[in-house]
Amino acid sequence: MSIQPDTQLHTCQELLAAIAPTGESRVITDPATGEVVATAPVHTADDLDAAVAAARAAQPGWAALSHAERSEYLNKAADAVEASAEALAELLSREQGKPLNGPNARFEVGACAAWLRATASFELEPEVVVDDGETRAEVHYRPLGVVGAIGPWNWPMMISVWQIAPSLRMGNTVVVKPSEYTPLSVLALGAVLNQVLPKDLLHVVSGGRDVGERISAHLGIDKIMFTGSTATGKAIIRSSADTVKRLTLELGGNDAGILLDDVDPKAIAQDLFWGAFINTGQTCAALKRLYVPDSIYDQVCDALVEVAEQMPMGVGLDENNVLGPLQNKAQFNIVARLVEAAKASGARVLIGGNPDESQPGYFYPTTLVADIDNDNPLVAEEQFGPALPIIRYSTVDEAVQMANGLDVGLGASVWSADPAKARQVAARIEAGTVWINKHGAVDPRIPFGGAKQSGYGLEFGVAGLKGLGTPQVING
Repeated sequence: MSIQPDTQLHTCQELLAAIAPTGESRVITDPATGEVVATAPVHTADDLDAAVAAARAAQPGWAALSHAERSEYLNKAADAVEASAEALAELLSREQGKPLNGPNARFEVGACAAWLRATASFELEPEVVVDDGETRAEVHYRPLGVVGAIGPWNWPMMISVWQIAPSLRMGNTVVVKPSEYTPLSVLALGAVLNQVLPKDLLHVVSGGRDVGERISAHLGIDKIMFTGSTATGKAIIRSSADTVKRLTLELGGNDAGILLDDVDPKAIAQDLFWGAFINTGQTCAALKRLYVPDSIYDQVCDALVEVAEQMPMGVGLDENNVLGPLQNKAQFNIVARLVEAAKASGARVLIGGNPDESQPGYFYPTTLVADIDNDNPLVAEEQFGPALPIIRYSTVDEAVQMANGLDVGLGASVWSADPAKARQVAARIEAGTVWINKHGAVDPRIPFGGAKQSGYGLEFGVAGLKGLGTPQVING
């Protein structure tokens, strides 16, 4: 998709006009209301092949530019996102369901611009590993070629930028395959970015499962970046094996948070709430299991209920709301099933757990569940929605053992009035990132990746740039 530089994309209608399908299409509806948002193109395997061919042809010229020149384009891309920010946020809210306000649609669009600028600012110089007078060895990072970026439906724009920005900065071109649930958001983002990027560096191919499978095995794609479920990540690993593609996989998480007994429940309750309920719980690195010591268990439960009662949930375009619907019916059903399993076990529902399915939209109420066993499905399975189990523990050893008891490890957190004590506990947790007195606070400067079956490879910062290049040692 190539948009002329003078095209105006400052309203949601202008965005939709720029990405209107010319061939086969399908209807996209608002998960909050059921109303039609627009039709999205259904691209085919042939469309993918054409996009990859164009991206491969454009890549050498792009790679010939310096890091500074490519960074200048990323800064222009950030300017373009900011110029269309309100239109992008409105479309995102209508398609994904997240409210405009709170850590939601406007926040996500702002993060796109911030990540582009941050990625443009990183310095990546050759690394001198030996220089002893006889031998000089340097490590350089060369572009890979074409990156296939497969994104999720929960943060469709932001995670696409996490994939696009470092790929372009390193001299690669990119073919993006958005989720079938949220294609409009990513197509619109691509249209905005392509106002300022050179032709054919970035293609968005809005196809079905067949297109995603073809990307994984495509001879013209050199690397896959994927954010999504562990099951799909495993399928990508298998299908990419014959072409020995480089992979960066951010897969499922079921993040644990451990409170130590010296915290003030009221003082941390709001941060705990947003650690769990950001994007209405639909975040890979959200807090999904909360372990609380016996001595402050009731106070923590009461403080979280008090915060939850103050958070309005509803249609995203209503400026008052900060929580929205689940993005799709399948995810609604998962959350409902897990909460029902908790109820059936005798766990205590503190708030929520009673969706009104007679109303439009996939709204599941903010739900807190206490007195629940660690092996309950709501704890052991990733709920990816607005339902938080709160598990008692007696000793820190017990809490760490429970936190480490699953086969995933994307993120975790430890909460304490004594940061040094918290860091000691954090070092015992099997997760790619462990936050202290916060949860899920990603930063474009700080590497991010999973442990165990939560994936491999790092994103963000200089480490993320290196993951989008081929290391080449010059020895002599």
